[in-house]
Amino acid sequence: MERKWYGGDAGLSARMFLTMFLLFAVYAAFLYFLFQAGTDFITMAILASIFLAVQYFFSDQVVLWTTGARVVTPNQAPDLHARIDRLCQLADLPKPKVAIMPSNMPNAFATGHNPSSSTVAVTTGLLDRLDGPELDAVLAHELAHIKNRDVAVMTIASFLSTVAFTIVRFSMWFGFPSGGRRDRNSSGGALILGYLGALAVWLISMLLIRALSRYREFAADRGSAIITGAPSQLASALVKISGAIQRIPDRDLREVQGANAFFILPAVSRGSLLELFSTHPSLESRLERLRRMEQQIEGL
Repeated sequence: MERKWYGGDAGLSARMFLTMFLLFAVYAAFLYFLFQAGTDFITMAILASIFLAVQYFFSDQVVLWTTGARVVTPNQAPDLHARIDRLCQLADLPKPKVAIMPSNMPNAFATGHNPSSSTVAVTTGLLDRLDGPELDAVLAHELAHIKNRDVAVMTIASFLSTVAFTIVRFSMWFGFPSGGRRDRNSSGGALILGYLGALAVWLISMLLIRALSRYREFAADRGSAIITGAPSQLASALVKISGAIQRIPDRDLREVQGANAFFILPAVSRGSLLELFSTHPSLESRLERLRRMEQQIEGL
């Protein structure tokens, strides 16, 4: 039986639009600055367009490759496929591809550029630690990301940040490509200004991405509660996942931290510096919201 989606999340939609508008505005201003400083703008625009197309259309394969997750068939993981089949019917979603990531760290993520081309992945550690209703709640959380279409926005936003960071590294080694308008005496100053500009774009991009990412986790938690009708099961799963992550060696956590923005909980130890810049809201705030949703459901 399909669950009513309550018209989506207006707050999330507004934040996604604002984030993309600001990112493109900052990025366009930076490209204009590089053009005025003598950068070969046409070449950079062509390369940026190619990178954006690759990132957008092949983002799910890239994330799966970097995390080591592999797509599994219904014969290879019948119970996992059956759960996703049922949850997709409740959420009125086309079934995504299903993948399993070989890791003792319990976690899950969704990737893809639209609901018809997406993947939901879980780690072996998650399958080993959660019971059936808790696993359903986590899977519903990832399906909510797909339903809300925030995965594609995060992919594009992350791309713009990555391009700026790449320009920073490129400038450190080779300097900015010259279009011929700079003389030799001014090249050093333009290089420094270009580097500082790229660094500023990268920092602004990361702040915007983190602000959006934190809200989208709240929206996906809400979506999971709507799909399953059991916010307490997601709360229980989050507590189990968080506790298990704290027992995972830091070396193993560092190996997967590049995918933190996509995970249901970030792979960071509590008290670490990375927690201050986390892409996720605090566990306590998420549990409090789920508790309030549980009370609302019980009061119906």
